[in-house]
Amino acid sequence: MSAPAMGTSKTAHSDSSNKKKKGPGTLATAYLVIYNVVMTAGWLVIAVGLVRAYLARGSYHGLYYSIEKPLKFFQTGALLEILHCAVGIVPSSVVLTGFQVMSRVFLTWAVTHSVREVQSEDSVLLFVVAWTVTEIIRYSFYTFSLLNHLPYLIKWARYTFFIVLYPMGVAGELLTIYAALPYVQKTGLYSITLPNKYNFSFDYHTFLILVMVSYIPLFPQLYFHMMRQRKKVLGHVEEYSKVE
Repeated sequence: MSAPAMGTSKTAHSDSSNKKKKGPGTLATAYLVIYNVVMTAGWLVIAVGLVRAYLARGSYHGLYYSIEKPLKFFQTGALLEILHCAVGIVPSSVVLTGFQVMSRVFLTWAVTHSVREVQSEDSVLLFVVAWTVTEIIRYSFYTFSLLNHLPYLIKWARYTFFIVLYPMGVAGELLTIYAALPYVQKTGLYSITLPNKYNFSFDYHTFLILVMVSYIPLFPQLYFHMMRQRKKVLGHVEEYSKVE
């Protein structure tokens, strides 16, 4: 599940700016700024690639192929976020961050890349667009937070766009996994059958079904967690505006 990208992860960089005593040092901050700037630029490249391909083709079908390489590169680059948590320069849970990042990397490589038949599915474009918009906002948010100069518009977007983008991304992810099931079952992709010297079997088709089922309890929890975060971060501003 793409929870981190939909804005469900704790705002690590925001927390670091709010709790300065526990924030990263100067060198770590400089590194994180560079990392987030690069990631913001990378997802902007993906966004521009999507728009250019659409204008050139006049259709949204098959747009995945126009941004396949940068998508794989920058989504895989998010693995560094797990390392950031592990070494302590970002005060977020390694387990939670790892789960969120790996879920997207899994969908990118183990589903979309591995099952080429699904790459032309509209559902792929659905989660790619959701991821792209989310990541541009998310990495911009982190960058400006680290610089202690966060525009309200970016903060508002960070805690508002997920309301639509998160369900949109989840729908695209589920539909893509569902579309991959027949091909995985037919080819036996990544499955291990008995007998073998390790006396171990693994059915990737069943595993993908279990992944889909896991969205049922996880999606509502993550979604409403972010709704609570939105109320906490933006609630006092909206209440003030109503008074005015």
